[in-house]
Amino acid sequence: MLSARSAFLILREAFYGTSRFDDFARRAGISEPVAAARLRELVAQGLLQREPYREPGQRTRERYRLTEMGIELFPALVALLQWGDRWLGGGGGVELRHHECGERVGVELTCAAGHTLTPGEVELAARRRGARAQRARH
Repeated sequence: MLSARSAFLILREAFYGTSRFDDFARRAGISEPVAAARLRELVAQGLLQREPYREPGQRTRERYRLTEMGIELFPALVALLQWGDRWLGGGGGVELRHHECGERVGVELTCAAGHTLTPGEVELAARRRGARAQRARH
């Protein structure tokens, strides 16, 4: 699904609020053909959607917005960033911070009761019948 580094770069920019084609290519540091190909793929996969916009005196163009599916990918991308910072020395001199309090942002695995979990504390279980339908209603 997200096999190209440039797809991650475009998603990163979408999470930061980028929505226009030229801005994706420039801010992600990729060529326009690569940006066009990745944007098409991300739209086809349902992570981004196109919507028309028009600046005064200009022709109608399309901008890109994260879909609900794309927004829900954010914790997974933050977890990958967190892992890379720790084990690969990544981060490129940036870190995620909560804009209201200034504290660092991190991802942790918890259960519905709020307990922080390690891999040894998690088990696979058959999904309860109707669990998906019940969650969708609430």
